[in-house]
Amino acid sequence: MGAEHKRDLEPLLDQVLVGDCLAELRLLPSRSVDLVFADPPYNLQLGGGLTRPDQSRVDGVSDDWDKFDSFAAYDAFSRAWLAECRRVLKDDGALWVIGSYHNIFRIGAALQDLGFWLLNDVIWLKTNPMPNFRGRRFTNAHETLIWAARSEKSRHTFNYQAMKAFNDDVQMRSDWLLPICTGAERLKDEAGKKLHPTQKPESLLHRVILASSKPGDVILDPFFGTGTTGAVARRLGRRFIGIERDPAYAEAARRRIAAIRPLPRQALQVSEGKRALPRVPFGALIEAGLIKIGETLHDPTGRIAAKVRADGSLASGDATGSIHKLGALVQGQQACNGWTFWHVRRKGRLIPIDLLRQQVRARMKEPA
Repeated sequence: MGAEHKRDLEPLLDQVLVGDCLAELRLLPSRSVDLVFADPPYNLQLGGGLTRPDQSRVDGVSDDWDKFDSFAAYDAFSRAWLAECRRVLKDDGALWVIGSYHNIFRIGAALQDLGFWLLNDVIWLKTNPMPNFRGRRFTNAHETLIWAARSEKSRHTFNYQAMKAFNDDVQMRSDWLLPICTGAERLKDEAGKKLHPTQKPESLLHRVILASSKPGDVILDPFFGTGTTGAVARRLGRRFIGIERDPAYAEAARRRIAAIRPLPRQALQVSEGKRALPRVPFGALIEAGLIKIGETLHDPTGRIAAKVRADGSLASGDATGSIHKLGALVQGQQACNGWTFWHVRRKGRLIPIDLLRQQVRARMKEPA
């Protein structure tokens, strides 16, 4: 379809588009989306009804949207929507797709064939999975998420430090222990039955969105269902575009999202890793007047001293060099983090020069 038929992005933001996912995806402008979260049909291939030991019927997935004539038909559908998602992703964008053993391996192969760059597979371990009633297989207690960048060259967003803080200062692993969607979070119809058979918990989307996007980013969900992606995106200060073929699901999603109050901007700030911080050279501290030319720096014990020179280098005896090079030299080591090794005397006590660097960074963030 020609570019002249593409829609403008702005009117689509924070909207639920009702229609076939492929038709709607083809109308979105190229390279306009930061992140995709997709919960596609799993092609469960269920044969007949499933009952509990007491003969009550299990309310599983039996909708037509999950049925395909063959694996070939499912693969063709998967490659079509994945290709469109790759087209609408920005160069540094990424995609998450969730599935079960029925479909996730086929999805993974399609992702690689289409040029996506796989970053992680994440295992969602369910604390309360549905039991295995027939007793002929292991209880299926997990689903798999694949996280992939648009290409190998993509500089994808990963809020590593934020996820580490979220996990009590321990690196977050690729196995996430979370409950399935139950209780008040589960949307119900007028008869009190669950409205959507595969509604995902908000806790799952919270991790996905917090880990791999920034406030203001546009998140696309081509299988929107009852709007979990949109609800969490709105709460976390992201924009969203949802595509859903079922008008009843779409309307339920709109009502659900309208009731969400976005978090205040200050609450959306997350911990940043050192790589995300602006680089500040030692000379910037001199330019800012925080350290003076000719001032003496010391090691943490106060026994080693060095003078600050006009070009930002240090001199100690006959040795000279940068804060890092000289710090390593005076200790007889191969390397040194000069920001934490060198200290300056302020108000009668030694403080690391890294504290002064933080002051410079804070000034850089101040509005003009």
